[in-house]
Order: sequence, then structure tokens, then C-alpha cells
Amino acid sequence: MLALGGAQTQAAPATNTPEPDLSAIQTVVVIFAENRSFDNLYRGFPGAETSASLSPEAALQKDRDGSVLPMLPPVWGGLTGRGASSPITQAMSEHLPNAPFEVDDAKGFHVPLNTLTHDLWHRFYQNQMQINGGKNDMFVAWADSGAMPMGYWDGSHMQMWKIAEQYTLADHFFMGGFGGSFFNHQWLACACAPYYPDADKSPAKPSIAVTTADGTALAVAPNSPKSALNGVPKFVRDGNLTPDFYAVNTMQPPYQPSGNTPAVGQDARYADPARATTLPPQTSPTIGDRLSEKEVSWAWFSSAWQHVLDHGNSDPVPDFQYHHQPYNYYMNYAPGTAARAQHLQDGGLNGARFLKIIDEGKLPQVSFYKPQGNLNEHSGYADIESGDAHIATLIHHLEKSPQWPHMLVIVTYDENGGLWDHVAPPKGDRWGPGTRIPAIIISPYARRHYVDKTVQDTSSILKFLTERFMLRPLEGVQTRDKGIMASTGQPLGDLTSALQLPAASANREKP
Repeated sequence: MLALGGAQTQAAPATNTPEPDLSAIQTVVVIFAENRSFDNLYRGFPGAETSASLSPEAALQKDRDGSVLPMLPPVWGGLTGRGASSPITQAMSEHLPNAPFEVDDAKGFHVPLNTLTHDLWHRFYQNQMQINGGKNDMFVAWADSGAMPMGYWDGSHMQMWKIAEQYTLADHFFMGGFGGSFFNHQWLACACAPYYPDADKSPAKPSIAVTTADGTALAVAPNSPKSALNGVPKFVRDGNLTPDFYAVNTMQPPYQPSGNTPAVGQDARYADPARATTLPPQTSPTIGDRLSEKEVSWAWFSSAWQHVLDHGNSDPVPDFQYHHQPYNYYMNYAPGTAARAQHLQDGGLNGARFLKIIDEGKLPQVSFYKPQGNLNEHSGYADIESGDAHIATLIHHLEKSPQWPHMLVIVTYDENGGLWDHVAPPKGDRWGPGTRIPAIIISPYARRHYVDKTVQDTSSILKFLTERFMLRPLEGVQTRDKGIMASTGQPLGDLTSALQLPAASANREKP
């Protein structure tokens, strides 16, 4: 291993390495936070590849015509959101140099980690347009927030930065699908794009996007501002569905809790199917289905789930996000089914129930945990500090859990939230991977003070679960794996590069 600034980086893989004994991992916990790119939070992390080491030329953003912008546009509407003690207005953000800028710099905007900041577009086609074939130089051009994608924080003040220093930080981990939270939660569940049959004959028809011929970008409207300096781009039609009816931007669950209420006279447990944003129940196989086939215990723990069912949602707390609940879109987990009662679990308001289960040592073999809205770090409605403290609290409890000696914890983000990152995503398939995001591997078996440079994405979590529990593989994971192999010469990572596991016995059956 090569030591860099106190962190180790991945060495070349040894030949004839014994196969690791995955059965040493008996409890897996996936914590899924929101909307942060790697460079946005972990710029300057010791041993990691970050934008702090880039030359100024390598970070330059281009305008919509491909020319280099003379400056960044202002943050349209202002940088800070509600509750800011010293609001940063649009006028105050004008004439920023064409470069990344530190949001919390005491000599600059001086916006602390506990402040709400401007939300950003994080949508399927815009993400691809911003990545621009791997050059990552059009994050400002195809944004609705002006300069905001280029903002970053001094993440060394975060509790999770300190935890990442203790364990393994993966610095080549990418979001599974292009775009936003809806799609990337679906990717964590099924490694697939949800489908809306006959969408052109449905209430969702107006939400079918109009794209360029290659299907990777939106068709730009004739009246769109020519320059990013002059305003937000306009498109012929930006929608939630692809022209062939795959749902890639936010749709609402067909079951409650949903952002769409029931129709008059409808079963109160359902959402109105006549609403344009109600996605029909999905039937694709999920990783949950695969775990159940092998009788592996699992649950999706959603913070504030039962609170919202009983009392409704409210802003700013818990600010429950309906489209962050992927299994609530699937027919197998419809209201009234035994699978729903067993696997869609309440995490408790502020995660209280999940913490109790951790402390009692009663976690299932596989747990997915979703923080409620005000604790998930999403720009616009959540701050970084609150979510960081919440996740760190979860980690401290997990480290003291009776199940800790054989536990693997993955802390990552669903997607980048429209925020710039300088590392080019590898070519995978039609759906992704998208922009680089943070991922921290925490376990008694995790490499300590380590930066893992294996190419991985959200699919890697599903790949690990498939290998550990000998599941039937999901087609989307296999397709992604082949795509990564074709573009990088290496298979998609499966998290094990971050682990130091005992060698499997030659006569021991694989887990």
C-alpha cells in the first residue's frame, strides 16, 4: 500500500489471491443519503482524487455553444434558502470566476454547513448533457441554478469525514443511473428503469420527453437563452418518461404514502391512477425479491414512514419524500400483502425505531435505511450538518451493536444532486452510471485509513448482495457489469476491494 497524507490508496491487485470468505459478513446495512457529488463534500480528502489537485484549465465550464464561459453566471434566485441568517442574494453571486468555489469560505460567502442552499436540476437528460461525454464541462450550461453546481464545502468539518478517515472511502464510486433520486432509488431496488405501458395513451402522455436523435439529450427550444449567462435553458419538452415510456424522472408511487391522493371513492391505500405522475404498479424483479427467494431476511427502513401514514406529512419536519420509497412502487409490496408488512418497515421519526433495532441486535440480514427529508442532506430543503450528524449517530450505534463483529455498512448517496464532479463516469449502458458520489465502507473487516479506487457504482451494492447470498442475478447488474468491463477492462467492483476478509476454505461451500 502507498501512504498518501495518512490514507492508503489501492495497490495493484495481487495475482492468485485466495477467494475471500464472504460468509464472514452476516449483517449488511445500506444507508442512502441524498444529492451530493464527491467533489462537493470530499474535495481535498487525503489520498483521494479530488478537484483540489486540478489545474484551473481542467475545471473550466463551457457555454451552450461550446465556448469557454468568461465567468460563472449568478446563482439564479440567490444561493441561500429559508432560514439563512445572512442571505446570499443573486446579485451577491454575480461575476464569480469560472472555477469551483467554496460555499463556506470565511473570506467568501461564509455559508455554514447548517444552512439551506439553492436546489439544482438533477434529472436524467440534463445529467448526461452536463457530463458531456466525460468532460464534465457543461454543469453550468445545462443547469437551472447558474453557478451553484460549482460550489463545494470544506467537508473536513463533517463527522462523516472523520469516519471515512477511519475506514475506507471509495473515490471511484458513481451513481447507478443518470439523473435524480426517483431513478436512483429504483436502481438500488431493481437495477432497472421503471416502465409505463402505453404511456402515449395515458394521462402521462404530456410527460413524454422530446429528445435528440441519439436519445441522450433533450431537444432545445427555439426560444432558449443562447448563453448560460442569460438565463435557464428551455427545452421542447422535458418530461418524466423517455420516448419509449421508461420512467426516469420523478413519478409518484401507486400506493400510499404518495404525493398523489386517492381518487374520490378509491381505496384510500392507493394513489389516483388518473394523475399524470402516478406510476402504474411495477412488476420487475427486485433485489428484495431475490433475497426473499433465498429466505434471507431484509427490510427497507424508512424514517418517519409510520408517522406520515398516521399523521400526514409536514414541512420542514419530517419533509417525507414519497419518491424515495422504491418498494412502494411494486405490485409484490402492494397494500395488504404479507411482503409489504414484512419488508417495508418504519424507521421511526428521526430514525428512533431503527436505532432501537440496532441497539437490540435485531437487524435483519440486509437493511436499507432512508433518512427522512430534513435529515437527508438534499439541497434546497435539508442542510448538510443535520444529515451528517444523523448518519454519524447511526454509525456510532452500529459500531456498538451486538451484530457489529460481522457487519458491513455502506454509506452512500443516491445521486449528485446536479453538483459538479471532475471525474469522468465510465461508460456502462443506456441508464448510467452517472456522476461520481461519495461511498464509505464501514466494517470490522474494512481496510483502515484507505482510499479504494476500484470502479464501482450503486449496482456494486447489489452485486455484493448477489455474491454473498448466492442470489439469482438481476439482469441490470449483469448488463452494467459487462458494460464496465468493456469500457475499463475490469469488472464492476463488488465492495470487496475495501475489505480484508479471511480466505475461503477450499472445501467450504460458498455463502
